[in-house]
Amino acid sequence: MDDTSQVIVVGGGFAGMTAAEELGRKGIRVLLIDANNYHQFQPLLYQVAASQIGVSAVARPLRSVFRGIKGVRVLTAEVTAIDAATRAVTTADGSRYQARILVIAPGAVPNFFNTPGAEEHAYPLYSVADATRLSAALTGVLDAADREQAGNADVVVVGGGPTGVETAGALAENVKYLVPKYFSPELAARCRVHLVDMLPSVLMAFSTKSQEYTRGRLAKLGVQLHMGQGVTDVRADGVTLADGTVIPARIVVWAGGLQAGKIIAESGLPQGKGGRIDVQPDLTAPGVDGVYVLGDAANITDAAGAKLPQLGSVAQQSGKWAARNIYADLAGGTRQPFAYWDKGYMAMVGRGAAVAELGPKRIQLQGPLAFASWLAVHLALLPGFQQKARALSSWAAGYVTHSPSQVIVGRPD
Repeated sequence: MDDTSQVIVVGGGFAGMTAAEELGRKGIRVLLIDANNYHQFQPLLYQVAASQIGVSAVARPLRSVFRGIKGVRVLTAEVTAIDAATRAVTTADGSRYQARILVIAPGAVPNFFNTPGAEEHAYPLYSVADATRLSAALTGVLDAADREQAGNADVVVVGGGPTGVETAGALAENVKYLVPKYFSPELAARCRVHLVDMLPSVLMAFSTKSQEYTRGRLAKLGVQLHMGQGVTDVRADGVTLADGTVIPARIVVWAGGLQAGKIIAESGLPQGKGGRIDVQPDLTAPGVDGVYVLGDAANITDAAGAKLPQLGSVAQQSGKWAARNIYADLAGGTRQPFAYWDKGYMAMVGRGAAVAELGPKRIQLQGPLAFASWLAVHLALLPGFQQKARALSSWAAGYVTHSPSQVIVGRPD
């Protein structure tokens, strides 16, 4: 047992990293545990999958993040058990760590909604490993179709939210601009991108105007929309929809939702929607003392009691707010209920196009201005200078010349 830390943080995502950073700067001794030794910028993983940017643009070593913060120790280990009552965790090697405060922010896992074949055959897009695996598979499909000189090289993207829309748009742009250049126009004609969702429209959290703009842009890129039809079956050669329609495809990308992982289910804490913990207004877990749950592991509400979406901005702000409350716990102060600053929503819909609804009043932008806002926001959120420079360089090459950097991916399985 190692109980020298005042705070243990499980997870190096937006929420966990921000909380550890804020506490470390205040002189609090923090142990940050993550199975990976890097922070991954999830909003841009689809661009890694589409070979628009490299892994080094979205992943930053956690020890680099905390290099100048002496109070934070980074431990690369898989947490296999959480004892919320004693604020302790156990890692895969059997080691046990305990502290006065426990912050649970391990992220989430794909939610396949018990769809037959989805877990076996679909490609989720939630981690760097997911993105590189999908990128390799996409390259392998194109190489195979080029050798065969026959048959389709279709891709189905399941999920009409921002991740699904951005992924479908990026892949369709590759088909439109890169496949003819690097392979042949004939192969490009055999590649189609399908976007499927059981909801009646894309981007249902956005306004009708943004939805219409997005549908138009996706159609212009050649994306075939299948709205209002859920996926009932996923196979290695395609999907079946609720109305019986069969869409042949060599790749199925799953962007259909997330849920809390097994470690949350086994923590003994009460679970709500998506298997997540319904936290108190001050971000603590109900029924236990000194335990905070953040990010994609938590259902967090705003001041009006409405559940907040699973966004990076929510995770980041909750991490910062939790750090304030934890500092108050350790200093004998009073916790404050979380006050979320609503920055709005945005989604890219291909080169030079995006939709953005900014702030609590949802100021609406579509087209190049929204695209510029999207670039600025994501560039600002990237965790380090080198990551910002690499992303900016890749965007300049890809969006201006349609000739992205030669991103090297592994061989397909």
